[in-house]
Amino acid sequence: MARIKGLTGGAKARAQVATALWTLFALAAIFLAVGALCIALDANRDNALVSFVLDVADAVDLGIFSRDNGIKQFDGGNAETKNALFNWGIGAVAWLVVGRVVERVVRP
Repeated sequence: MARIKGLTGGAKARAQVATALWTLFALAAIFLAVGALCIALDANRDNALVSFVLDVADAVDLGIFSRDNGIKQFDGGNAETKNALFNWGIGAVAWLVVGRVVERVVRP
């Protein structure tokens, strides 16, 4: 917040919007990373929290980074774990990179 204190009116609003956008992009990346971790650790999918994380991760993967039909599909043993770690991992990095670019464009 120290960066926001010296700003005036419109610039302060842009800085706050940039911070909010960065937070949303980072949250999307966190859900993808935690979802991949839940798959890799074979977490109990009947658990409400695990189910929630996986549902949100499925939503923010945008279909591009999907476990089922993502950038790369693995076959054989542990294919589901490999698909989640690879596709959701790349998705998390993409959310962070795009989020940082958007944040820098919006911030004064």
